[in-house]
Amino acid sequence: MGMIQEFKAFAMRGNVVDLAVGVIIGGAFGKIINSVIEDLIMPVVGKAVGNVDFSNLYMPLSDKITAGLALADAKKLGPVLAYGNFLTILINFIILAFCIFMVVKGMNSMKKAEAAAPAAPAAPTATEKLLAEIRDSLKK
Repeated sequence: MGMIQEFKAFAMRGNVVDLAVGVIIGGAFGKIINSVIEDLIMPVVGKAVGNVDFSNLYMPLSDKITAGLALADAKKLGPVLAYGNFLTILINFIILAFCIFMVVKGMNSMKKAEAAAPAAPAAPTATEKLLAEIRDSLKK
């Protein structure tokens, strides 16, 4: 088997295609979550803790940096420990993990409901139907 045919057989397996779809959907879902965090949640959290802009939270590591500078300006003057971006990413991860947990939990409950539902009895075969007719005629 040539390498091209072997690669084609590998790439067309169900698991590889499922993984590719999962990665694409995951990337799009990540962008949605980032937007929810940056545009909806972080401004509310910042307002609740006193109009703090998390993206500009940092600790200067140089004496050249004075308090009150924006993060971009502070980085130009010297090294800074920019923990605000880390807080945003951490909150993003927690929300994303919770969303994935809820999706998996919903899928598991649907699987349990399918498994708990009794299967419909199988229809009688032609032989069973014939035997039932014979039995019924004998009863008469």
